[in-house]
Amino acid sequence: MSYCDFANALPLDTDNPNKHYHDHAYGFPIAGDNELFERLLLEINQAGLSWTLILKKQKAFQTAYSGFDIATVAAYTEADVERLLNDAGIIRNRLKIRAAVYNAGQIMLLQNEYGSFKNWLDVHHPLCLPEWVKLFKKHFKFVGGEIVNEFLMSTGYLKGAHAEHCPIYEKVLAAKPK
Repeated sequence: MSYCDFANALPLDTDNPNKHYHDHAYGFPIAGDNELFERLLLEINQAGLSWTLILKKQKAFQTAYSGFDIATVAAYTEADVERLLNDAGIIRNRLKIRAAVYNAGQIMLLQNEYGSFKNWLDVHHPLCLPEWVKLFKKHFKFVGGEIVNEFLMSTGYLKGAHAEHCPIYEKVLAAKPK
């Protein structure tokens, strides 16, 4: 069963967050750097866990990580890392937390060079997945093949977010810049 089949089988009034994510976020382009950082941070935190868990904790992540403000997260201190490690609302993994802080700093460097994180992604688009993985590993921490693949699919840089028979497929295509 594909993700589309799973999500489309969920009733409209479900409290399962996958339905809303599938219908309104997954595969749709994202323009804002903070939103791109949020998706990267969530994908990193999903490693080894279920996406449903991450979606249920998304608001707690948003609060814990200062609304995913890149400059704020990049300036986090050891005290902030300890605060996050003690926050039961998020995934309390030291490597993932340190990666979030480091990656925010890396995004700021890319913003300085390219004007935005999105511009950096656009400049390198299109690449095949192995090329993307190599590029991400050069700049970021905690970014293996699956994380990079899901980040890029979920933000519209790689195909495969939706099956062509999925009713959301055409909406994603229509949302892409011409």
